Amino acid sequence: MAQTYHRDDLSVDQRLALATAARRLRDEFTGVVGTETIERFLHTSYDQFAVHSTIANFLPLLAERFARQRLHALARVEGHHDGRPVVLFLCVHNAGRSQMAMGFFQHLAGDDALAWSGGSEFATEINPAAVASMAERGIDISKEFPKPWTEEIVRAADVVVTMGCGDACPIFPGKRYLDWALDDPAGQSVEDVRPIRDEIERRVRALLDELSVPAKG
Repeated sequence: MAQTYHRDDLSVDQRLALATAARRLRDEFTGVVGTETIERFLHTSYDQFAVHSTIANFLPLLAERFARQRLHALARVEGHHDGRPVVLFLCVHNAGRSQMAMGFFQHLAGDDALAWSGGSEFATEINPAAVASMAERGIDISKEFPKPWTEEIVRAADVVVTMGCGDACPIFPGKRYLDWALDDPAGQSVEDVRPIRDEIERRVRALLDELSVPAKG
């Protein structure tokens, strides 16, 4: 069972890492998002990962990365965006299907569209078989990490693709939803994951075509 960490228990190095992360985020979002919101997003992101993490030293980095995504989403909701479509891929653990879908989408869309992913009960690590199967296609998802979804991320997406999270997936009126019925790669071998991977690629290519985003490769 993962140990729970609290900000009050942080080491000096962790406190310094969080302070440095807050400074980077303030510099990046000055004039777009207020300082109080930046601090709140960073610390609530930290708390979300602290519940699941077994390695406390990684928490400030994960919190910064997730807070940055949330801040970009909030800015988009508030009208600060460049017009590129955003697709959010959701599954239960954000460790397999949604990560592979995001990997294909980012690889094929390049800078012409954005992809995010999340899970209703996010895991502690990416499924190794999913990482290996994607590597066979020249796509590296090993540096990604499971994460939850938040309200601003869902609201910022143009399309929300759900994969097996059922009633736990967030539903917002007026949002476009697609439900992809795909086998769960959890606990499966690379050989078993390959057909799931290939079906995900097919669906991602079809979605890019619907969004009028040319696939690169």
